[in-house]
Amino acid sequence: MDKQGGFVIPRGISGAPFRVSPNKRSFTVKAVQADKPTYQVVQPINGDPFIGSLETPVTSSPLIAWYLSNLPAYRTAVSPLLRGIEVGLAHGFLLVGPFVKAGPLRNTEYAGAAGSLAAGGLVVILSICLTMYGAASFAEGEPSIAPSLTLTGRKKKPDQLQTSDGWAKFTGGFFFGGISGVVWAYFLLYVINLPYYVK
Repeated sequence: MDKQGGFVIPRGISGAPFRVSPNKRSFTVKAVQADKPTYQVVQPINGDPFIGSLETPVTSSPLIAWYLSNLPAYRTAVSPLLRGIEVGLAHGFLLVGPFVKAGPLRNTEYAGAAGSLAAGGLVVILSICLTMYGAASFAEGEPSIAPSLTLTGRKKKPDQLQTSDGWAKFTGGFFFGGISGVVWAYFLLYVINLPYYVK
């Protein structure tokens, strides 16, 4: 509006007035639809953008869904203690190798013992970290904080791992499984003396 209260014809960057009819006070913007609808490879899961997860050809493939559902963290039918033992066995067994082959005593006769002790020490440190996480995340005696519905709306039993007691069992299982994995790796490498792994 100008000082007299009338409408001013808008001008472009060059100062030339736009072709706007003084009688029309509004205009309509129409979206142009593409000739062919495009296929979206990445889209919100279940078509709901408010879930906060995306569905891709990788994450929605049956093979990946099968693999993820068989990881110990997602197997709710198994007790937290057994899940912790499984995770601990894998970590303890695989931690020995890097400490033996890349540790500071790698070229000595004590490489196996030093690497196994270092891997056992790391398992202890990880168990302490798991204990601290459980104490900070889960209150004693409260029910599971895990959702009781799947993304498709199916009801499921709450995961006991998401409770204080369940996390304590998981941590104990991780410690036991981790130390057992370290001992088993040492046994295979230096007691049985497997030829492919030792000098």
